[in-house]
Amino acid sequence: MRSEVSPRAALSPAHRIAADLDAYLGDPMDDGAGPFSYRDIVEAEERDELPRGAVETVRAWGFQEYLVPTQLGGRLATLEELFFVTRGISRRSLTIAVMYGSGLLAVNPVWMWGDSRQQKVVADGILRGDLACFAVSEADHGSDVMSCESAAAGDEDVLVLSGTKWPVGNATRGRFVTTYAKTGARDFSLLLVDKEELDPDTYTALPPVRTLGLRGHDLSGIAFDRALLPADTVVGRKGAGLVQTLKTLQITRTAIAALSIGTMDAVVRIGMEYSHERTLYGAGIYQIPVIRDHLVKTHLDLLIAECTAVPVARALTVAPGRLSLWSSMVKYFVPVMGEEVVASIGAVLAARGYLREGVAHGVFQKLQRDHAIASIFEGTTHVNLANVAAQLPFLIVDPPEQEPADELLDELFSWTRTPPVWEPDGRRLQLTNEGHDEIGRRFDATVETLLSTARVFAAPDVAADLAGIVSRIGDLRSELLAGVRADPEDTTSAAALRRAKRYCELHAMVSVMLTWIHNHAEFGGSFADGAWLVLCLERLLERAHPDTGLSEEYLPSLESVMFRCFDEGRWFSLVELADGDQSIERPGR
Repeated sequence: MRSEVSPRAALSPAHRIAADLDAYLGDPMDDGAGPFSYRDIVEAEERDELPRGAVETVRAWGFQEYLVPTQLGGRLATLEELFFVTRGISRRSLTIAVMYGSGLLAVNPVWMWGDSRQQKVVADGILRGDLACFAVSEADHGSDVMSCESAAAGDEDVLVLSGTKWPVGNATRGRFVTTYAKTGARDFSLLLVDKEELDPDTYTALPPVRTLGLRGHDLSGIAFDRALLPADTVVGRKGAGLVQTLKTLQITRTAIAALSIGTMDAVVRIGMEYSHERTLYGAGIYQIPVIRDHLVKTHLDLLIAECTAVPVARALTVAPGRLSLWSSMVKYFVPVMGEEVVASIGAVLAARGYLREGVAHGVFQKLQRDHAIASIFEGTTHVNLANVAAQLPFLIVDPPEQEPADELLDELFSWTRTPPVWEPDGRRLQLTNEGHDEIGRRFDATVETLLSTARVFAAPDVAADLAGIVSRIGDLRSELLAGVRADPEDTTSAAALRRAKRYCELHAMVSVMLTWIHNHAEFGGSFADGAWLVLCLERLLERAHPDTGLSEEYLPSLESVMFRCFDEGRWFSLVELADGDQSIERPGR
């Protein structure tokens, strides 16, 4: 298996960085690839441990540097870069990816609101390999952060912190504990607790929590008992902890999509491997129509997830004020789609998917269990749909002025443009989108551009097929808007959540359209001919109309790219639909 990496020169730096990490970690199917081989990963899983040497390997490459902004000595320039390297780790071990994801959640408030002393201490520690954790949850309150019982009282010099936080990722191994605590009758603050500066008699690490997946991950808790903290432990303004927490989650919700896309890539690859090796009734099982259907559709789902998630990752530096809505849509849609992909590949593997050995050393069952967390943390599926539902009534009212959005959409969706460098500033994030959604609200303009462009640049039959597809999508959108207008006060019922779900699906459909519009000229090849675009939109329509079928005439070109990516060890990605000499080689089937 080749491990040479040759990224397309015109792509943004994020792709080249991720390609470098992928080459460094090696082919997970190769038993000699070290701690990130599926063999070592599964063996460690059986011991409830991380693979020996895995953390050291990731640190040696410098993954921790992508948790620290460039201004503070790290290499985190854009969320897009962190997104792609997280995808690379996730297709091997979600456990390692979640360990660093927990750290990202903890340190982002320091980058956005901390003072220079706090930022330097944390940056220096993270760059040396220290871990961090975000201690918000309490056993009796879950996502009800207003019921937080942990409290820090004191004067202008010293705070006394008492309370128990559980469950918390990295709580035992982590040095820094960003702690959500009550600092007034109705005020909550974030406190930067550094265990190295804390009296060890004033805190206790709680026992590890036994979990279905992510075995070896430090999911535990921490109890504070009159821990003395300097007053400058408060991150930013005292009493601002609730707002800070809600804004911080917008970033990590977006990053979680990388866990799901990495998992999709892994399981689709495992399914392809099995379909090549397994013979039934005298032929390879890929020839069985239902097996082919599963593999083609899961590949399309992965492409759809990329179209949906990558622009929102870019939004942190392009349009941070939109993340309150877009991050919740991505956090709902991509993990749910990931769960469906995992289940579909489970059907391909059949009994082999249930085994803890055999195909790819039995890693499928681990990936299946690990990925289950993606829809739960950083706000469950229902929490994120509720956030979308609450904003829907404001998204169907025409804005007083039509704001120009062409440049913004190009920055979000053009994969060959490098986003601006992130300059952390929590003030740029908002608690709501205030009725703005340049992706969803410009549906008519996007459709008009899509059809006119496809008539000139797409394959001959694509434009005609797209016209029929977008008409059906328009009907879905009209039905949704009518439902919201009929009862704009209803934002909490089961029906309201169903409308939010449909809005997320429409967002994905428009994201697929915009990805083609903004990249067809630069990518060329089978990306530009638009066959994949038709198939992705048909696949999305199937969510609303289960009898929707895929256009058979477009499948051979998609399958050609699927097989090439599998045979040559490349990521399953939209990038691979570009001209053949411009794609990215990836080490590992």
